Amino acid sequence: MTQLLVVETSPRGAQSVSRQMTQRFLAAWRTAHPGGHVVHRDLADADGAPPFVTAPWLHAYFTPPANQTQAMRDELRLSDEMVAEVLAAGHIAISTPVYNYNVPASLKAWVDHIVRKGATLGLDGQGLVKGKKATLLMASGGVYTEGSPIRDRDIATQYLRLILGVIGIEDVTVVAGGGAKAVDLQAQTMDGFLAPLQAQIERAAGAGIAHRA
Repeated sequence: MTQLLVVETSPRGAQSVSRQMTQRFLAAWRTAHPGGHVVHRDLADADGAPPFVTAPWLHAYFTPPANQTQAMRDELRLSDEMVAEVLAAGHIAISTPVYNYNVPASLKAWVDHIVRKGATLGLDGQGLVKGKKATLLMASGGVYTEGSPIRDRDIATQYLRLILGVIGIEDVTVVAGGGAKAVDLQAQTMDGFLAPLQAQIERAAGAGIAHRA
């Protein structure tokens, strides 16, 4: 069964450009993968947001599983769930705004929980998450595409590509919604802004990789 993991970060609800990109992506993905299963991890929701890494979490993480106490296993439970979501998915869609050239803190926290030695990363440093596809749905005030004078500030995209590559995902598609501040300033409608991105979104959604449990 084809499985998609959607990770969203924006706290702005329906006013969020990145969340509107997600809705278009999901519609296209469901059309391309009838019967496919979607797992949704909303990092802006209190029930879905990972906590920042703490000393007890690190102590549990660096303790061999056979030696972990129940309290340690409880400390890692949410992280284990998020790792399992990544491993079960054939396609991972990360939808995010860009804050000060980088990803929101909640997304960085998610990354810290899913980059796990022995689970997504081998003890030799090689990525263990193979044969999967990722799509980055990025909404930013700045425009960082080819030819932009501020292209070198596209830290968020570079960072996510790096992290995905570290855990073994090399097939990464980026849909860049640059200039999204035009929607916030009401210089452009949401639909008007998203329409030119529709073809890219549909192509990314139609290229999902089947995953068999």
